[in-house]
Amino acid sequence: MAFQDFDLISQRRQEEKKKKFKQRLILAFVVSVIVILLAAAAVCFAIYKTNRNHHASAHAHPPPPPSKPKTAQNVVKSVCANTDYKKTCEDSLLKEVKNNASATPMDILRASLAATTREIDAVAKQARDVKFDTPIKKAALNDCLVLLKDARDELNSSMASIKGADISKMSTAKPELNNWLSAVISYQQTCLDGFPEGADKEKMKKILEGVRMLGSNSLSVVSQVSAVLSKAEASGGSQRRLLSFDEPAWMQQHRRILKADGAKFTPNVTVAKDNTGNFTTINAALKAMPKKFKGRYVIYVKEGVYDETVVVAKDMVNVTMYGDGSQKSIITGAKNFVDGLPTFQTASFVAIGAGFMAQSLGFRNMAGPEKHQAVALRVQSDRSIFVNCRMEGYKSTLYTQTHRQFYRSCYITGTVDFIFGDAAAVFQNCMIYVRRPAENQQNVVTAQGRAEKRETTGIVLQNCKILADEKLEAEKGKFKSFLGRPWKQYSRVIIMESEIGDLIQPEGWKEWSGDSGLKTLFYAEFNNKGPGSATKDRVKWAGYKTLKRDDVLKFTVGPFLQGEDWLKAADVPVRFGMFS
Repeated sequence: MAFQDFDLISQRRQEEKKKKFKQRLILAFVVSVIVILLAAAAVCFAIYKTNRNHHASAHAHPPPPPSKPKTAQNVVKSVCANTDYKKTCEDSLLKEVKNNASATPMDILRASLAATTREIDAVAKQARDVKFDTPIKKAALNDCLVLLKDARDELNSSMASIKGADISKMSTAKPELNNWLSAVISYQQTCLDGFPEGADKEKMKKILEGVRMLGSNSLSVVSQVSAVLSKAEASGGSQRRLLSFDEPAWMQQHRRILKADGAKFTPNVTVAKDNTGNFTTINAALKAMPKKFKGRYVIYVKEGVYDETVVVAKDMVNVTMYGDGSQKSIITGAKNFVDGLPTFQTASFVAIGAGFMAQSLGFRNMAGPEKHQAVALRVQSDRSIFVNCRMEGYKSTLYTQTHRQFYRSCYITGTVDFIFGDAAAVFQNCMIYVRRPAENQQNVVTAQGRAEKRETTGIVLQNCKILADEKLEAEKGKFKSFLGRPWKQYSRVIIMESEIGDLIQPEGWKEWSGDSGLKTLFYAEFNNKGPGSATKDRVKWAGYKTLKRDDVLKFTVGPFLQGEDWLKAADVPVRFGMFS
């Protein structure tokens, strides 16, 4: 029994030892946890204190904000900053490139052209739904729809011509794009000009406003993209293949065929009123021209007066028409404004197809001064050439509507605004004879229609003669005659190295309506001669310029028409620089 009690005591003692050991372990664990927590608290306090000091220092010297990532919105805002219609620019471009964070100059340029095209489509659709109640307004609307289609076609051509390739081609692409976009703006203005003043014209103006703004913006974008690519090329940047310009087929053919044939024409067909040719009318000869004709289609017009309204249509490219002399082979008509036609529809002859060339032909409108606007020749053709031709009319004789045009040794007569339009047109060695107007009229030689400041258009008279014809000469004291007046806000006319007769008033130029355009126009005279050339009493308008020789050079045939290649190829007489 005793040994049994001893065993029980020993067992109890062991259990008590285990219990104490366990308690010591628990106590040690708790102490360790407390120490760790205290250490962590100390670390947190140190971090807190450091951060607080750093925060206080940051207020005194805040770090620069992080740079924003490049986004389409940032690019668009930058491009649109220099346009005249910023919000319109931003809204239209963002629709095209909003999901393109790495938009290139090429993307922006395409987006601008595409936005203008869409606007033209929307305007054309809206215009078709407008109802007008008079024949003249209905005719003007029909003209609008034709002009809007022309604008769309040329924008499509411009977009198709720009492809990813060598940026060095931008020097070629820029003037071509400027040429097409200037024409788009001109088409919009021509559309509007067909409507008489009043509520309906204001309605159309509102409808067309978007085309005008987007066209202006696109011209600005072309300049900016060109500048960016030029810098990239100059610095040897990595974006070496951004942009190229592909010449249209008609342009390549125009250059190649003219260079091969020169001024010696071999006709494809002959027109003769006496039945000695293939056709008796010019329209019949044009109608017989094969579709998609490759090369230059040459029509010889034998001596005779052809009383027909001739239209060289858009798809008739590279047509050459020549006659037996400007007073022998004559196209004539008598359509006019007073008889109910818009000016746009009064022309006896219309050249639309690109690359048109006329030589030794006469163009007449016989309506007379009392019939107001009566066009003898309307030219819409790009890179068109007129040599030894004669344009005879009274008010609005020659409508230089759009694109690039060159006139050499031509004879042009008229009374009011008889050389007018919104083309880039150069006249060299031309005889410009002012006629006797109606009793209540004053004579004005030019009425240039540049409506936006970025348009690359204007009328240049170089080495020409501006004189009174025989009938006016006898009565020139009875009628006032002027060099020009501003048809549109940014009208541009340069007269250089020319002879100006004493029929021109000392002030030289005439306002159109009050002070409209007088600050924004660009009129200049340089190195002229003759009794009417003195400039000391000329108008004091802000837009009337005194130019130096270097300023004038940019309005010569080479830079102004990009004429070095196509006029050389045509082998026509031309002076690319100054005559003296």
